[in-house]
Amino acid sequence: MYDRSSLDGLEADIQTVSQTWFRHDRHESVETFVYSLPLAYFNFDVHDRYVAPTRYGMETLFRVFVLKELHGWDHETALVEYLERRPALCEHLGLETVPDQSTLWRSWHERFSDGLRETVQSAARTILIKAQNAGVAIPRDPERCPPSHRDEEDRADPDNQGLLDEAATITDHVSRVVFPAFSLDRGDGCEIHENAFWDLQTYLGLRERLAANEGARSFVYESTRDRTPLGHAHREHIRDLSIGEVREMYRQAINRLLNEVSETEEFFRSGIVAIDITEADPFTGDRTGHEDEIIGTKEKTNEYAYQWATIQLVGNAVPLVLDARPVQKGESRKEIVEDLLDSAEEVVHVDNVLMDREFDSQHVLEMISQRGLSYVVPKRMQTSEKAQAKRLLQRDQNRYETDRKLHLGKNEWHETTLIYRRKEDSEHDDYRQYSVFMTNCGSGHLTEYGYRWEIESGYRSIKRFMAATTSKDFGLRFFYFAFACLLYSIWRAVDLLVQAALTDEYQHSPIVTADNTLTLLKKETGIG
Repeated sequence: MYDRSSLDGLEADIQTVSQTWFRHDRHESVETFVYSLPLAYFNFDVHDRYVAPTRYGMETLFRVFVLKELHGWDHETALVEYLERRPALCEHLGLETVPDQSTLWRSWHERFSDGLRETVQSAARTILIKAQNAGVAIPRDPERCPPSHRDEEDRADPDNQGLLDEAATITDHVSRVVFPAFSLDRGDGCEIHENAFWDLQTYLGLRERLAANEGARSFVYESTRDRTPLGHAHREHIRDLSIGEVREMYRQAINRLLNEVSETEEFFRSGIVAIDITEADPFTGDRTGHEDEIIGTKEKTNEYAYQWATIQLVGNAVPLVLDARPVQKGESRKEIVEDLLDSAEEVVHVDNVLMDREFDSQHVLEMISQRGLSYVVPKRMQTSEKAQAKRLLQRDQNRYETDRKLHLGKNEWHETTLIYRRKEDSEHDDYRQYSVFMTNCGSGHLTEYGYRWEIESGYRSIKRFMAATTSKDFGLRFFYFAFACLLYSIWRAVDLLVQAALTDEYQHSPIVTADNTLTLLKKETGIG
């Protein structure tokens, strides 16, 4: 099924071998697996971007970087120090000398192809999961979240016709349920069927960075429809939709999707949600007249960008985007969080809210508490937190909890708990080794914060599904983002339903790829 340079084949082999390996009673080390894994058959040269002779072979570097991912180290320095203390491990890995930090950095960022880097990350996650399932000690807990799109998912077996047949049937059903929630309100007697507009928008999501004009021209030839919309007509009809109308249609579509997946035992219609803000690519044109919509970036740079906020199911639930909204100048984080929670709580039961540190306002936290919900939010370190972290460092203390009252005004306070946690293998040697989290539900929920990164993985897929545009029209921009969120959610729902039908269980790693789902949507909506 695969040739010797196939990354899909390499991932499949690692998954198969690791599952068998760790079932053996004498195999109790993930590091032993890394240097024992058969790789001589694999052709790394295809994924090597260097042409000149090099000191370290690709197979050796692959094993070294898998080791780095297994430990979850963010920087090469920790890896170098670890290897220098373990000459026997270096010998097993085929290292006569330990590479320095700069060599490892260049090898990872410049020598390894994008696909090979993603395979390293996927392989490490697979090894951690298989070892953990077998009761073998592991350096860190694996992230139970969907991998990034390569594009963003574990690929399905291309020859598994039964899987694709099941996915085709379910995709057909889901599309017939979800897409009727969208309407252009064009009146009767139109020559071009309204579904053709949603077909075209789906088609734009199939091709990375494809704009409406170019996409409409290609769509004419690939569609089975007699009449299809032109690019300018498509944009005009989308522009006629208000942001409120787009959000209402989106919520109706997601509710329909939730009703479909909630019929399976594998779906948990409650639990943890993550709220976050993502931004489009930096805007480089003239934003005169659009200053309230094309706002600054979250990193407080001199760049400008459109920003969108979402609320997404994370944790054990299928990661659907429950709602999306634009972010405009002057809106408070409390308004944004309140709006998204109002929407989410209409369709699911929410227990815990995870947010990034930009939402660490005491007024946001008080509002969440008053709803009877728990939260976990990292806190930006101010003078008092820095001082406390310095004291912890002097005492060599890894963890510390303390209650804190945050002033709300008018002699009102919000009571929260601050948890200081020391980062393992931090690149810093001062107070920055510590992170501070705020929670109203005890330290036991702190481990759930790792689920928030599922939303980052989701954003990568969503942006991959967005049509390209240079238009400054705020409504059009938001519609493109919202429709991409819908395509992402349909993919994840289809994958859950296929897994439930074929395996009677649900694993977060998809068995149906995003590209498969979009291609099936394309076929079922009249394209091809």
